[in-house]
Amino acid sequence: MSTWPNPLLAALSTLAIAGAGVAPAVAAPQVAPKAAAVTVDFAGTVSLSNCSGSVIRFPGSADTAPALVLTNGHCLETGFPAAGQVITGQSSSRTFGLLNSAGTKVATLRANQVVYSTMTDTDVTIYRTTTTYAAIKSAYNISPLTVSATHPTAGTAIKVVSGYWKTIYSCNVDGFVYRLKEGSWTWKDSVRYTSACNTIGGTSGSPVIDTSTGQVVAVNNTGNEDGETCTENNPCEVDENGTVTVREGINYAEETYNIPACFTSANVLALSATGCTLPKP
Repeated sequence: MSTWPNPLLAALSTLAIAGAGVAPAVAAPQVAPKAAAVTVDFAGTVSLSNCSGSVIRFPGSADTAPALVLTNGHCLETGFPAAGQVITGQSSSRTFGLLNSAGTKVATLRANQVVYSTMTDTDVTIYRTTTTYAAIKSAYNISPLTVSATHPTAGTAIKVVSGYWKTIYSCNVDGFVYRLKEGSWTWKDSVRYTSACNTIGGTSGSPVIDTSTGQVVAVNNTGNEDGETCTENNPCEVDENGTVTVREGINYAEETYNIPACFTSANVLALSATGCTLPKP
């Protein structure tokens, strides 16, 4: 987790049975079909100057609401938020390259506000853009990614979609980390990837997508590069008993299921709303 170009994550994936003679006397048991994986591509992701991100909506967001962009707290253009710092309502004119399904830039979106940014408990920045979901859909036929309001599950197949590199990494949720510490920052209940998601610098802020639902369950943010313990670019895992574990080469993301409860249908930040657990200023 560092500013690009440090190679961290920086700035910081009908069975038909022919009839064969006489029908059985007893019907075969009904087995629910396994949910097919949805197609995960680049549509709705964005590239930033030093990071990746995505146009996101919440389950209750109105189509006419200002479109939001999700990336990492450490991708904020004014620098890393300090431990304990929460930024809301900060003016911004940041631009984002909107990608279509093939990863081709089709538009430039512009922010007018940093709605929320922190590196405390989680690592997120949410920008408000000057356009709406409906306008983006009308002009480019691109829909936002929906942020799931449900905690992710261990073993889930996921894809990490980097708009910066136009690369998609496929792996699974390996498990969850009670506390992930890196430098002066501590993140809670982080997602640990299986080793196949070997994300690199510039992938920070990429949406982590559940391939069975197509929804965002986390935001990619860091990895242990050199095997060091709890230093910048070398996060360490700390369990409930204080035991520290270092996993060199393993990468992580921060969950996003707790974000939807903190926004109205008009995408207005509501940190005092019932169920909102995001850190407050």
